Amino acid sequence: MIDLTDQVALITGASRGIGAACATLFAKAGADVGLVYRSHDEEAKSVLREVEEQGRRGLLLQGNVAEHATALTHAQALHEAFGRIDVLINNAGIWNFLETGAGDESTWDHMIAVNLKSVFNYTDAVVPFMREAARGNIINLSSTAGQRGEASHSHYAASKGGIIAYTKSLAVELAPDIRVNSVAPGWVDTPMNAGVFADSEFRNLAAEGIPLRRIPTAVDLAGPILFLASDLARHITGEILNVNGGAVLSG
Repeated sequence: MIDLTDQVALITGASRGIGAACATLFAKAGADVGLVYRSHDEEAKSVLREVEEQGRRGLLLQGNVAEHATALTHAQALHEAFGRIDVLINNAGIWNFLETGAGDESTWDHMIAVNLKSVFNYTDAVVPFMREAARGNIINLSSTAGQRGEASHSHYAASKGGIIAYTKSLAVELAPDIRVNSVAPGWVDTPMNAGVFADSEFRNLAAEGIPLRRIPTAVDLAGPILFLASDLARHITGEILNVNGGAVLSG
C-alpha cells in the first residue's frame, strides 16, 4: 500500500542501524536512496548492494555530517544523479557519557555538532530542491531523552530536545509543501548501543523498563519512518512519533 516508486530519499547515518534499515525498506517501497556515512565503508557498500538488489539505485555519499559544506555537496550530488530529492531522513547521531562539572567542553561540542547541527546542515541543503519541486518530507530522529532528559547524558538529551523544537518550528515554516516530523526511539538494538547491551543484565533491565518488554530492532523504527514519508501520513506534520514501546509513559 505504501508506494514511493521513483522518489529519492537522502539518509544520513545510513551505513548501520536505523539508517541502514531505512535504506533497505525505502528501496523495497520503490525509492532510490542517497546513503550518507562517515567511516564504515564496507557496511555502506553492503547497504548499497541491498538497495540495488531491490532494483533501485543507490549513491554512496561519504563525509562529516557536522560540516555544512559537506551537506551542500551531498544534496547537490544526489540531485544531479537522480534529478530530485523527495525525502530527507536525519538519522546520523552519536551517544556517549558526559560528566557535568568536569570541564569537558569538547565532548559537548562534538555531540551538538553531530546530533543537532547535522540536522540543520542537511535540512538547509535539501529545502531549496524541495521548494522548487513544491513537495518534500523531512523526518528527524529524536529520542525519549529529548523529552524527559537523561542523567550523565545531558548533552545527548539537549541535542535531541533541540531536534524536537527544530522539527516543530520547521513544520510551520515549510508548510504546506514540505512536511516535517520526528520519530523518537528509546533503546534500540543497534551498533550504537552494542557496548551497553553486551551486559546481559543491563539489557534485561532496560527491556523490563519498557511496557512492551522488548528492545526493538532497527526495522521496528524504519517502518514508522516509512509511514511518515508516505501519502498515508499526508496530513501529519510537526508530530513527534514515539516508537519506544511506551517507555515515555513510564516517566
